[in-house]
Amino acid sequence: MAKTSTAEKTPDTAPAPNKELTRFLSGPEKASIILLVLGERYGAPIWESLDEDEIRSVSRAMSRLGAVTADAVEALVAEFLSMMSQGGAVTGDFDRTEALLSKLMPGDKVAALMEELRGPAGRNMWQKLSNVQDQVLANYLKGEYPQTVAVILSKIRSENAARVLSLLPHEFALEVVNRMLNMEPVQKEVLAHIEETLRTEFISNLSQTSRRDSHEMIAEIFNSFDRQTESWFLAALDERNREAAQKIRSLMFTFDDLAKLDPGSTQTLIRYSDRDILAVALKGAAPAMKKFFFQQMSTRAAKNMEELMQSRGPVRLKEVDEAQTRIVMLAKELASKGEITIGKNRAEDELIY
Repeated sequence: MAKTSTAEKTPDTAPAPNKELTRFLSGPEKASIILLVLGERYGAPIWESLDEDEIRSVSRAMSRLGAVTADAVEALVAEFLSMMSQGGAVTGDFDRTEALLSKLMPGDKVAALMEELRGPAGRNMWQKLSNVQDQVLANYLKGEYPQTVAVILSKIRSENAARVLSLLPHEFALEVVNRMLNMEPVQKEVLAHIEETLRTEFISNLSQTSRRDSHEMIAEIFNSFDRQTESWFLAALDERNREAAQKIRSLMFTFDDLAKLDPGSTQTLIRYSDRDILAVALKGAAPAMKKFFFQQMSTRAAKNMEELMQSRGPVRLKEVDEAQTRIVMLAKELASKGEITIGKNRAEDELIY
């Protein structure tokens, strides 16, 4: 996302939350209004994260909304921003979960689900481990027997196992690899014991002690906005909570942050990028960003890219924003697959010899 051109005009002040306008709205109704405001493009990731019951509940509320005044929408958005910036805490346990589910699902389904949750580790234990931060998992596995670590790493995704192995002490990691090479089929009882231990000693503690920072979550959402929408939300949040707005800005990864990529990562990003999209993104970029990308291309490739940029003629700022956002999203996707390394500060990844 570009920050190199003058932002379009945004509101100077943010409305204070008027809870009188929203206090009669149910949770699903509030969620449906927020999703309508975000629209198809920005709301799609949220829809994809909902389960069938949540989708049904929100959809039902949305279909019955009728007309919602602009004042109510603005008040709800302000309330949403205020809640997210404050990062209010909640407590979850089996009893609260069962009580909530009982209001949403038939009793027999609730009983079956709670039995699975209270019983031995569920069938998704290994998927859960694959979603744990590599460094967190590596720190836990350092204290386990090499054979146990070998079993665990053999059950999670290979890309996650590779990153965790690289974070373990070299001698220990080598011993784990040897155990994996000579591993025989693991008995069902042994595997069940490992799963149960992971659930009670690791996953359970992890969910209680680690909570995703709300500022990071909002920064990721804002990264997907076009420039006008992003500017409006940040301006509104500046009025309500300047400290939170500044922290979110510091966490956002923008198109200009791609200049912090190492040469290998930049070349990989260029290779995976659509040439037309990259041409539009660079056409609206600062000269320093254009130079940065051209330096990672061959002389011929850089010349072809310049010609492609010129052939596009004038492009709208919105087109540039969209193209740059798509390049940033591609970079994040490649980073999640381990293809490239991105960071806010390249000094963190600098090698010392």
